[in-house]
Amino acid sequence: MLSEKMEAALNEQINMEAYASFFYMSMASWCDHQGLEGTAQFFYRQSTEEHDHMMRIFRYVLEMDRRAIVPPIEQPPIDCKSIQSIFDEVYAHEQKVTKSINNLVNLANRENDHSTHPFMPWYVTEQREEEALIRNILDKLKLIGDGPQSLYFIDKEITEINAQAASQPGQ
Repeated sequence: MLSEKMEAALNEQINMEAYASFFYMSMASWCDHQGLEGTAQFFYRQSTEEHDHMMRIFRYVLEMDRRAIVPPIEQPPIDCKSIQSIFDEVYAHEQKVTKSINNLVNLANRENDHSTHPFMPWYVTEQREEEALIRNILDKLKLIGDGPQSLYFIDKEITEINAQAASQPGQ
């Protein structure tokens, strides 16, 4: 059974994952409006993935006979300065999520929660992969630069990332 402290922490994570889903959807909308179809599709896919992460925790809390709470969602940003600023924000957000996941693992350890502890490694791995993916995109953005054709090349690179993700099982 989950302690009240663990239940509250998992519900906070549900909120964070829900916000991430809407954050990515907002980024997708901005990219779509800018004609960056590949980048928009990347963010739509990320939004769906974050929703799935939220639902996984939501179902876990219920499975543990505790109350999963549907969170209120803070309005994500709707305007962005540039594609670079978007990915800088995304990277900072992923780092915040990683810290929160690590805190959940630490709490499970401190509370000797032998159910939640084995539930969390999937999230630890997922966050490592998410941060690496965004760092990879940021590296590509640096290489491409911000010249007149840069958005075209950035969108093309992210379209390729989408194609790679689509070809992997489970994506």
